[in-house]
Amino acid sequence: MQAAPPALAASLATLARMSPAPPLHRVPNLLTSYFWSGEAIRSRSVGDAVLSGLLDVPAPTARLAADWARETARLDLAPGDVEALSLPRARTRWPDYRRCVQAVDDWTRTLGLPEVLAASEVALMACRGAKYHHDGGQYGAAAFCNLFLSEDLGLDLHFSATGHRIPLRRGTAVIFDTGQPHAVIQRGSAGFHAADFAPGRDCIQLFLTWELSIEDGHLGRALGVCLDTDPAAALQLDEEQVWLNGAPASVCPDSGRWQPAG
Repeated sequence: MQAAPPALAASLATLARMSPAPPLHRVPNLLTSYFWSGEAIRSRSVGDAVLSGLLDVPAPTARLAADWARETARLDLAPGDVEALSLPRARTRWPDYRRCVQAVDDWTRTLGLPEVLAASEVALMACRGAKYHHDGGQYGAAAFCNLFLSEDLGLDLHFSATGHRIPLRRGTAVIFDTGQPHAVIQRGSAGFHAADFAPGRDCIQLFLTWELSIEDGHLGRALGVCLDTDPAAALQLDEEQVWLNGAPASVCPDSGRWQPAG
């Protein structure tokens, strides 16, 4: 067989390097969230989209920051703890609160999600990192919208099942399905390690969080959620939960991997 001319051989070699590897045909894990809708349990898929942006929000005043420091010290958060702070108390010391809320409202409108904040509960939270978990057992009817208020402390919000990894800094805004496993971990880390949040390290993140109705059509489409995916199973249940491939599942708090519910 005659060898190809040098120029043609070089071109073929270049094409071989440039050609992408054929895609692997993996069967995706099937996640189903069962949630309360009025007086009945309803089923839905778990959306794998994560919406994020970096908003221009002002830093807390020195008075507000000092008050938050006292409150979080009183809570004595252990590594991985997530706790609520008093939002009414904070608002009396927070002249830019409405400006922060307006920034999130403006952002959600650019995403095609009009009025989602208006009908939503909002809370002020603090975390010293966060172990991997999902919130579908308590908030299956919702997606979370979070606005992070602290400066960059070298932490990421990581979604273990989808691979999304979002650096946390003041103004980071995120919307995600409560059924997706997630954690706040050290940047560059492959999992949650309590030693990364040892006493004495400045690693407490504060954030506002809204519960957005997952039954909102605009939100469902944005996150990729389909309703009533398993109505027969939903009729047999009396509490919110998340199933993986047809069976109840939980999340490993250190790695974020799904595992059988125990």
